[in-house]
Amino acid sequence: MVYGQRIDNLTLIEASCIWLFFLQALRVIFSVLFGIIYDQVLTGPMSAWLVISVMLVVFAFILPLLSSRRPSSKTIMLFAAVTVISRVGLSINDPQVRYWSALLVLSAGGLYISSLLALMKRHLLTSLILALAIDQVFRVSGQTFDVTLREYWIPIQVIWAVVLLVIIIWLRSHRPTPRSIIGSSGMIWGLSIGAILFLETSLFTLPNAVARWTNFSYELIAPLLLLVTLLPLFAQVRRGIIRLIYGRMGVRLLLFGLLVIFLMVGYFIAGFIPAVLLIAGHFLLLIFMIYLFESIMNQRSKAGVGMVTGMLFFLVLNFLNAFAFTYPYTLPFMRGMGWVVYLIALVGIGLMLSLQASPGGTTRTPTGQTIWIGVLVIVLVIITVISIWPSPVIPFPQTAEVIAGTYNIHYGYDEPWHISLEAQAKTIEESGADIIALQEVDTGRMTSYAIDNAYYLARRLDMNVVYLPTVEHLTGIALLHRGEAVETDGWWVTSSQEQTGVVYALLMAGDRPIHAYGTWIGLSNEDTLNQMNEALIFIGERSPAVFGGDFNSIPASPVTQAAVNAGFVDPFAQLGITPAPNTSPAINPSKRIDYVWIRGLIPLDAWVPDSLASDHRMVLTKLRNSP
Repeated sequence: MVYGQRIDNLTLIEASCIWLFFLQALRVIFSVLFGIIYDQVLTGPMSAWLVISVMLVVFAFILPLLSSRRPSSKTIMLFAAVTVISRVGLSINDPQVRYWSALLVLSAGGLYISSLLALMKRHLLTSLILALAIDQVFRVSGQTFDVTLREYWIPIQVIWAVVLLVIIIWLRSHRPTPRSIIGSSGMIWGLSIGAILFLETSLFTLPNAVARWTNFSYELIAPLLLLVTLLPLFAQVRRGIIRLIYGRMGVRLLLFGLLVIFLMVGYFIAGFIPAVLLIAGHFLLLIFMIYLFESIMNQRSKAGVGMVTGMLFFLVLNFLNAFAFTYPYTLPFMRGMGWVVYLIALVGIGLMLSLQASPGGTTRTPTGQTIWIGVLVIVLVIITVISIWPSPVIPFPQTAEVIAGTYNIHYGYDEPWHISLEAQAKTIEESGADIIALQEVDTGRMTSYAIDNAYYLARRLDMNVVYLPTVEHLTGIALLHRGEAVETDGWWVTSSQEQTGVVYALLMAGDRPIHAYGTWIGLSNEDTLNQMNEALIFIGERSPAVFGGDFNSIPASPVTQAAVNAGFVDPFAQLGITPAPNTSPAINPSKRIDYVWIRGLIPLDAWVPDSLASDHRMVLTKLRNSP
């Protein structure tokens, strides 16, 4: 009994780690592909690598077709070992290393998962839930930036890999070989698992994304989402779910209808109630996941078919979702169509729920597992609460001197597509800036490691942040500032291509106000002058004012002249710093398109740091705010 329990526990650890590494590799591969596609499609020139890089991912996703209907323990050991060793490369902050490492993890990890589908170990579902929960904690503890993807984590990942390899080798000789296949999956099952993985990785296990969708408190959503994720680990909860939905198609369809409603409310409406509904929707998704795994326990078809169908559907959904963000440069009809992508994902789940199945009995949880799972739940919740606990912010300066700036952070990447948020944070920190307008800010996209750039930088710098979502809730502009804002606001301007706007914060230095604004003006084939005029209408006559942003316009253009006509001053011109430094691109900058305009303030200094942490350089000005 004790020996069998030990095998169960070690197999669960092995499977949970493989699932976790698989989920992390999915995030990494889409983030690296984003850089490849961005450079080749939007910047150019295009090469064969654009097609090859995508096709290799497709190949990794279809590899499970080669999996055996009765994999041996030696085969499972090989797949697990390759996954574990390749995972180390994900922590190396180099796009090429991460691409090939993620490709290996997805290939070997997919074959491993397909093998378990063929064997249908009862802890396959438990291991996936554990992986989803642990993944949440790793991201929450890094302020939405997965701590295991940092380079300082490499020694820990190596030790983790060695321990796992010992477990994998031990299980090779002790894992019982099944006498027959006791479960597998088909195409409808695959569509459902692909849809669930998409919904979980793009929204439901991302507390920062749920918070941005609903404009509600991340600090409250994060622990609640984690607790909901952990609930199905307990056998009593799982048994109750099975009694509720098996043999009751009407109940399943009712719950499915509620999930659709909750998702649409969360997408279109902000506030406390939508946040609660999305958390409830996450639990409904977990209920359907249980039904999904239970329903195939007694089927007998090749496991790889379902896995491949699911991963290809997952790939299509992610590309469609990406087009909803990049619609001006790819598929214009995708503007504002993110909700349609989520409805398409739900169709895959609905097909599965319309099928009748008998529970397969995976709800058994050995006593030993129940005890340590309970301990793990407590530990994960404590880590989450500590990680999100509010920290004090640096007060806004009460003197007459203030440093303001603007920084296009390129979704958290530098120009060669290394994830560089920490370097960007250091650049801001070393500048001593009190106010920074930010552009190209992602807050939970799969293509930028699901990091909330705004939240991460604010926590890292002990500042507050005002965020204005402009595209699909998760891309926009922001304003970092010290101290508490008296008032905040945001406003969309007319945009024929990528939607943009103006973000605002009223800050007080003693009894002296500063009206701070940030914007991102569209590219040259946009009606940029109209956007600038609308932004200036929003600003009005407020003074003293700082207006920073990426204006995508050179000096003396109609856009910059509009700022001058509205009474704004360029600090570089006022201080006689001519020509002013160029700001874009960061490496060998050739043009000046980033500005900090001021009105009712006295410029004392202006400069452009030589940091290469983004694809733009930051612009800073030191100001005197005095009557």
